[in-house]
Amino acid sequence: MTKPNIINMSGEVVSILPAGMFKVKLENGHDIMGHLSGKIRKNHIKILINDKVDVEISAYDVTKGRIVYRYK
Repeated sequence: MTKPNIINMSGEVVSILPAGMFKVKLENGHDIMGHLSGKIRKNHIKILINDKVDVEISAYDVTKGRIVYRYK
């Protein structure tokens, strides 16, 4: 069940930054900063450049998001 203030978007990882942060280019052309969700971090799922990902973005700050899924 999702929270009402969350926007789900798809994107592609453009660059990898320190401290588990990633720059993600969304399908609408915007760039955001994304960090890994707890499940991805817990299961040691590796995120590389050009990976397709799903991102949850808060409606309050649309420049940051949480990477919740990596496509195969």
